[in-house]
Amino acid sequence: MKPFPDILRGVLSAAAVAVTAFAAHAQDGYPNRPVTLVVPYPAGGSADILARTVGSELGERLGQPVVVDNRGGAGTAIGAKVVAGARADGYTLLLGTVSSQAINPAMNKVAYDPVKDFTAVSPLASIPFVLVANPALAIDSVSELIARAKAQPDALSYASAGPGTSNHLAGELLASAAHIRLLHVPYRGSAPALNDVMAGQVPLMFDLQVTALPYLQSGKLKALAVTGKTRSSLLPDVPTMIESGLPGYEVTAWFGVFAPAGLPAPILARLNAEITSILKTPATKKRLQDLGAELESGDPETYAAYVRSESVKWIDVIKTSGLAP
Repeated sequence: MKPFPDILRGVLSAAAVAVTAFAAHAQDGYPNRPVTLVVPYPAGGSADILARTVGSELGERLGQPVVVDNRGGAGTAIGAKVVAGARADGYTLLLGTVSSQAINPAMNKVAYDPVKDFTAVSPLASIPFVLVANPALAIDSVSELIARAKAQPDALSYASAGPGTSNHLAGELLASAAHIRLLHVPYRGSAPALNDVMAGQVPLMFDLQVTALPYLQSGKLKALAVTGKTRSSLLPDVPTMIESGLPGYEVTAWFGVFAPAGLPAPILARLNAEITSILKTPATKKRLQDLGAELESGDPETYAAYVRSESVKWIDVIKTSGLAP
């Protein structure tokens, strides 16, 4: 008769083999039920539209519905927390953004780690901002803005959609990079902020290019620079912040797909390949252009490194600016 420890080891070994075989079978059969794509915003915004565009096509390719679940609130923390705490089986995904994965965790106490609690699956798109000015402001370039700010500290103000938003921190990054002081004027949303810039109440603002475009075309606003790494196809004559003398300055509203940490490699590879293929289709490209977005694609490892770098960048900006969580 075998000693009890030997019998126990045999049982545990058999159980481990069975679990491994089951997991492998589950991955091979992925997916065999609907996939949930959590969007940490209310329905109707850019993130929601992007999620539904990609999710619909992804569902067809996977052979199972991809159900968009809007979980807005707490500056994206509610939706992100749902995914961070879900099983890493590929059935719960997150439409993550610069806010959910970098800015919000740097600004506030959230119940998840934006890097350790997620698997970066694939980038999707990014929407650059454009630094706009009221036409009455006698400034036509970023270099002129910096010169004015150095000569008259705190004389120039800029509007934002609220404390901790991307267009607020774009201004803080400008102030830090150029060693100037700018007065931040927060609003409850981009629309009222932009209206006051056009009315001349506040002279400057960083706004998403697609939102600002009609007012730039009508002459109600003038563009000083775009915040992407390269010039925008919508505003080809407007220089980047980098071209304007600020090396490394890049701020975009970026979007990507994330899963809980520990997603099995075969499922990760499948999802990345399908999403990358979707982004190349004419219909998806057209939808991204309508949103004013630039296509982004890449492998999971490169994307994970980018997300880590964004997290570090915004932590540094917030610390340098003296913004309290």
